[in-house]
Amino acid sequence: MPIVRARGLRFSYPEGPDVLEDVNLDVVRGEFVGIAGPNGGGKTTLIRLIVGLEQPTGGELEVFGRPPRQATGSDRIGYLPQRAEIGLSAPITVREVVEAGRVSVAGMFGALAPEDEEAIEEAIERVGLSEKAGERLSRLSGGQRQRAFIAKALAGGPKLLVLDEPTTGVDADAQERLAELLDELRGELGVTVLYVSHEFGAIEPYAERLVVIRRGIVFDGAPSALPGVWHDPSHVHP
Repeated sequence: MPIVRARGLRFSYPEGPDVLEDVNLDVVRGEFVGIAGPNGGGKTTLIRLIVGLEQPTGGELEVFGRPPRQATGSDRIGYLPQRAEIGLSAPITVREVVEAGRVSVAGMFGALAPEDEEAIEEAIERVGLSEKAGERLSRLSGGQRQRAFIAKALAGGPKLLVLDEPTTGVDADAQERLAELLDELRGELGVTVLYVSHEFGAIEPYAERLVVIRRGIVFDGAPSALPGVWHDPSHVHP
């Protein structure tokens, strides 16, 4: 069974045109999928539907075989939204950010159990920030902050990791290191990755599949099938 399954998926805001229409998509376990498209094309809306932040206005959408908001137990989703800037104006540390990602397991008001502490430390270590765990988020580089937010998503033990424009404002070297990290996580943990971006150069060696969205899906296949537009797939026409 696919981890994500959409059939005839549609979304629109009240009294507005469809933002998404007739989207059919399967994402299977262990895939690394890039999702692209122009501004306003619907790619972020699709992600918000998958993680349960919006409700479809038509069609079917299942994540782990259930409606997205019913994904529970070990079927968890790790989500890094656009412009994740929480904590930059507050004296919050890397470890405190990552602890927040364990709430889905430990509960909002529950004390952290030893296994929670272990999961938090492991997530920080996996993204290479063990030596920065006690530092304020505001003192880290852009690439390090993104790693901290990925660790936050990992702390809950997700099977599906969803990243929306994770490299905005991050330099090329940090983008490459982030892409390598995601590929390692997929290989070591079996995490399925959905990666939304305008820039795909850094993940080109790792993404097996590219999905281009302009209200509907206008391309779904290997990146090599898009010669000349891989770095700007928003130009793809149906």
